[in-house]
Amino acid sequence: MDGSATAQSTRWGPFGRPIFNDPQAQRLSRLGVVDVGSNSVRLVVFDGAARSPAYFYNEKIMCGLGAGLSETGTLNPKGRKRALSAMIRFAKLAEGMGISPLTAVATAAVREASDGQEFCDEVEAATGVKIYIIDGEEEARYSAQGVLLGWPGSYGLVCDIGGSSMELAHVADGEVGARVSSALGPLKLLEIKGGEKAVKSHIKDTMRDLHDSMDNATAMRLFLVGGSWRAIARIDMERRGYPLTVLHEYRMTARQITATRDYIRECDLDELRGRCDISSERMALVPCASLVLDRLIKTFKPKDITVSSYGIREGMLYEEMPQPLRDRDPLIESCRFAEAKDARQPGFGPRLYEFVLPLFPRADWQKKRLIHAACLLHDVSWRAHPDYRPEVCFDNATRANLGGLKHSDRVFLGLALLHRYTNKRDGSRYDALFGLLSDKRTLEAEVLGRAMRFGAMMWLGAEEKPGRLKWQPKDRILELTIAKNAQALFGEVAEARFKGLANALDAQPVIKTAKSIS
Repeated sequence: MDGSATAQSTRWGPFGRPIFNDPQAQRLSRLGVVDVGSNSVRLVVFDGAARSPAYFYNEKIMCGLGAGLSETGTLNPKGRKRALSAMIRFAKLAEGMGISPLTAVATAAVREASDGQEFCDEVEAATGVKIYIIDGEEEARYSAQGVLLGWPGSYGLVCDIGGSSMELAHVADGEVGARVSSALGPLKLLEIKGGEKAVKSHIKDTMRDLHDSMDNATAMRLFLVGGSWRAIARIDMERRGYPLTVLHEYRMTARQITATRDYIRECDLDELRGRCDISSERMALVPCASLVLDRLIKTFKPKDITVSSYGIREGMLYEEMPQPLRDRDPLIESCRFAEAKDARQPGFGPRLYEFVLPLFPRADWQKKRLIHAACLLHDVSWRAHPDYRPEVCFDNATRANLGGLKHSDRVFLGLALLHRYTNKRDGSRYDALFGLLSDKRTLEAEVLGRAMRFGAMMWLGAEEKPGRLKWQPKDRILELTIAKNAQALFGEVAEARFKGLANALDAQPVIKTAKSIS
């Protein structure tokens, strides 16, 4: 590599090139990122909406590079061999996808091992992929930025646990503040002599030092990043019989985590990992990780605990984003992208949003963004068979890669889209999920769905308004004003759907006409 090329690579960090050339970027070109961790090596290929990238491809291989590192000072030989094999495979996949070169970063095990650079050189010689070794504070920053990618404006403490290290970072007002790295990774803790008592004592002492380093932070939201945290969350779901097994934005209380720690102790780990679909390599680290999490919560005393599936890889993308792109809502951006790509009439979603919004006069900004998202997604599943379209819509909304959504928000969005295509929900296989919503929110989702179901029949064009709704809750009157050039659209089926919407609101339907709708 010549001097100018080296300068360019340094300028653009791990990617070695700009990935968001246009500050107004709508789409992210397909991009492959490899995270060479102490326990696993993972390839993620991003694609789709620039502000809310989707996972085009995702593969993880549990290599255990950091196993035994404390004793030997070198990478685990078997793990190194597996990691090299994984990198060769990933480079070949990237070549087939036309996304070479891959961007690769390595964390604690590689940066601490005496043969870490030698391993990176071996990978580059075999694959042409250059591995960028990041230090602990940089790892903490990337993880925290991954959280910001999913939750703009988040505040609290981000805790990223890997195999050989654990990082902490403050986030507030869209910025990453103080950050620190420690050796509280489960692979490191398993090598401590003296049994569980010695491990607990080491965790307690280290956590106290971390608390001092982070200005004695307490009473904040805690974001959990990393495979061991996700495994514990999945076990918590199993213990509770929780109906929506989406780990991103799953929330736990300190009491639930304590109960799950005890549950892990009482269960047969092989049987438990089978029920929770956790690899044996990951499950071996869970008991140690649960001790760390227990002490983390006792030390920092967070009011709210949530799991983030976004971490280092997403944080690398966030770092390259221009501020105007960062400022966008990832949920709305993702839904806009889906509408442009898959809807029969792209551009009608915003008109539909304007049409249905009067039904929710007291909606705050959070509810409005869900209504907006539903309207953008109202037609993206039209290719599904009509008999299964409601289910497809519900599954897409509740399980899709959408940022900035609580689980109850996912169910609200899914239920609204289900009612976009059917009036019925009772007796479906989703009854347990509906329980995540209050009766009030369930009715609101039904009203939104019925309004979209009716509004979709009144399409004139992306720039024309076919009608206007006026909701008078005190008098229980739902008024529809139809534009003159849209009257022909208000046929028998449309009228029945409008009356169905009125019935859902327990309202008297009133129909008027006008020359045009402003």
